[in-house]
Amino acid sequence: MRVALFITCCNDMMFPSTGRAVTTLLERLGHTVDLPEAQTCCGRMHFNTGYRPESTPMVRRFAEVFGGYEAVVTPSGSCAGMVRDHHAVVAAQYGDPPLRDAVARLAPKVYELSEFLIDVLGVTDVGAYFPHRVTYHPTCHSLRMLKVGDRPLRLLRAVKGIGLVELPDAESCCGFGGTFALKNAEVSNAMLADKMRHVQNTGAEFLWAGDSSCLTHIGGGLSRLRTGVGTRHLAEILAATGDGEGSTP
Repeated sequence: MRVALFITCCNDMMFPSTGRAVTTLLERLGHTVDLPEAQTCCGRMHFNTGYRPESTPMVRRFAEVFGGYEAVVTPSGSCAGMVRDHHAVVAAQYGDPPLRDAVARLAPKVYELSEFLIDVLGVTDVGAYFPHRVTYHPTCHSLRMLKVGDRPLRLLRAVKGIGLVELPDAESCCGFGGTFALKNAEVSNAMLADKMRHVQNTGAEFLWAGDSSCLTHIGGGLSRLRTGVGTRHLAEILAATGDGEGSTP
């Protein structure tokens, strides 16, 4: 299958290793991965902050860039949720009939990584090897908007050598929420403190999640406290094989 990788702004600018891991993983499974250079932001930040008309050009660009692919994969639950649910809202309110039609055709073909692996490719064991103690933070958009359920955990349980420990109060928000962390810093920091305490109580070496934005927030806090707990995106763990392929700690 020929798939397009929607890398997202956060990964493109701050965590390019995540995009490389997705490509490594999908190519190892026998698929061709394209990274369209014309792609831009999905408009999530603008939409959430109230600049909905201003997000229309980004919705239109996304439909133009990715419209010809049979599947679009992204390592971000929040961006997948934006495309699948909110692009139609923007197109209906501020677009035109061609844009509404293009969004309607494309949205069902956009997948968060764990959805694509399990629902489209039908795999849980991707041949990964990661001999470390890890715990999982289910991000808000993947959990509540996409409803990925236990798909990420099913993938992680199949990783050889891994020690998976349950994160207490896992479904609580980490406090990031995009611009929420900027506008409500005190509340955000309090939520982060709770999340970090739970992470440390697991004794995990690594915290993993499906959104680099949440990992940025939690990882930054863990680093400032010098906890020694690292963060990894799901794609990086699934791409690791122990033979030099994929990401390593």
